[in-house]
Amino acid sequence: MIRQKVQPIERTIDTTGPDGNAFALIKAATTYAHQLGLDGDAIKAEMMAGDYDNLLSVFDNHFGDIITLEV
Repeated sequence: MIRQKVQPIERTIDTTGPDGNAFALIKAATTYAHQLGLDGDAIKAEMMAGDYDNLLSVFDNHFGDIITLEV
């Protein structure tokens, strides 16, 4: 079997800084979803369906294995 090597995306996002605002996190989620072959529109809709805590929770559920959110 031959498969393409995938570079892991390991990153930390400080939610108290400029990358932690809702718009930046939604943009990051859609970017990561695209890179991972996930449905970015569905994830974005789920993130926007509640408050900021919901947004963080949804982000962590989908990307918590590769991205650490610091609060």
